[in-house]
Amino acid sequence: MTDRQMPVISMRRIGRTYGKGAQRVDALVDFDLDVAPGEWVAITGRSGSGKTTALNIAGGLDEPTTGTVLVEGAHLGDLSPNELARLRRQSIGYVFQDFNLLPTLTAAENVALPLELDGLSLAEARRHAADSLEQVGLAAMLDRYPDQMSGGEQQRVAIARGLVGPRRLLLADEPTGALDDITSEAILSMLRARCDAGAATIMVTHEPSFAAWADRVVRLRDGHIESITEASAVPPSLAEIR
Repeated sequence: MTDRQMPVISMRRIGRTYGKGAQRVDALVDFDLDVAPGEWVAITGRSGSGKTTALNIAGGLDEPTTGTVLVEGAHLGDLSPNELARLRRQSIGYVFQDFNLLPTLTAAENVALPLELDGLSLAEARRHAADSLEQVGLAAMLDRYPDQMSGGEQQRVAIARGLVGPRRLLLADEPTGALDDITSEAILSMLRARCDAGAATIMVTHEPSFAAWADRVVRLRDGHIESITEASAVPPSLAEIR
């Protein structure tokens, strides 16, 4: 197996249980997933099926009850808190459903922060942030604070932060939820371009039209993998679908 074929992330027999006794909930059961460089996987399913739980475990934001997660060969369960934080900054880009923007930082500062924490100079980090914000159509909003932007604009800042820098694994939780069709298609095109450049992407979505942009679609039901299918080779136009 060549380096190109080695998965960026490998999840094996992942189980995640919350509560005990009558309150026990099996959020994930025997979840297996490998995502190779340049591959895009969409995870779909009804609310409560385990989609976000799988994404949080993939990024080290939650720990599995059972199973193992390897990101670029690193066993997440073996890393110290500092090592895990470093891996997340350097290798993993997140787009959170609730944005998670820091209210006291401007758009440019929010996007640049992960790069600054990883030792990049302030000027270089801000340059990358400006480029990333321009890609999501927010070049004129570098100095605005989150409360000065609409929900859709905040989501685009969150996407710019997730895509900034040379992250090898992109994790997106409903990344286009607050966006119109035209902007959604632009964001999906950006994710596709990052995949084509070698990044591995896992996206949670309930929209079949968004999932169709991926290479594979994993459907969850009550914490179990119900099906894995190949998605369309040619991304559809959202305008044509809706």
